[in-house]
Amino acid sequence: MKFPPMYRSMMPLDTVQHRDLRVDQGAATLENAADLNAAFLNVVEFVDACREYPIVFVRTGEAKDGKPAPVAPLAVLGLTQGENLFIKNGQWQGDYAPAYLRRYPFCMARLDAQSDNLAVCVDDTWKGLSTTQGERLFSEQGEATEFAQNLVKFLEAFETESERTQQACNEIDAAGLLEEMRFEAQMSDGAKIEVTGFLAVNHEKLMALADDKVLAFHRNGLLALMEMHRVSLGNMSRLVAKRNQA
Repeated sequence: MKFPPMYRSMMPLDTVQHRDLRVDQGAATLENAADLNAAFLNVVEFVDACREYPIVFVRTGEAKDGKPAPVAPLAVLGLTQGENLFIKNGQWQGDYAPAYLRRYPFCMARLDAQSDNLAVCVDDTWKGLSTTQGERLFSEQGEATEFAQNLVKFLEAFETESERTQQACNEIDAAGLLEEMRFEAQMSDGAKIEVTGFLAVNHEKLMALADDKVLAFHRNGLLALMEMHRVSLGNMSRLVAKRNQA
């Protein structure tokens, strides 16, 4: 089974098997994200993320029925594969951490490919889990604690926003606005780095949209999202500076 980035395991939570499981938030680390050079973003996060990270798009999965693979937005965290410039000793160094990272070690996943039902899962290899330290997930009677209830609300909100994000990306992609982007940078040590594999909105194509399409994009919020994306690309130079400092 292939797990999402960061996850080493995805064990469905069970009221019997995990009755005594606790989450030690003091032991929270993101060391599994140390080699993650980009992280998934929901569109609701663009406002915060665009101030700090380049926001790009990438095709995920495989093409089906002659259609291209769906598009998803990412926050770029490093300039090379396996590089995350925002993690030091397992701790997040940025001002804003994407929700994808904040939900770890939990997530929601389909246990059966034929079912739409989602189960709360946990990466049980995470060192912050124990039966002695931290917040309990279940009471002695097997009922979800307040901590677990708030966790489920957060995970459900993440999934809802992910669906909204996919719809937004589908509209942008269907309008033919995305193109492959390339970024080149010269490091202070003389090394040259080329960033490829991402997609960005083409400004000329955006300006050439019909007036009714522009109005529709304005009213459904996509125009603002695309502008935040375009402005965020200036943060590539911030990544270069951060890498040189490191």
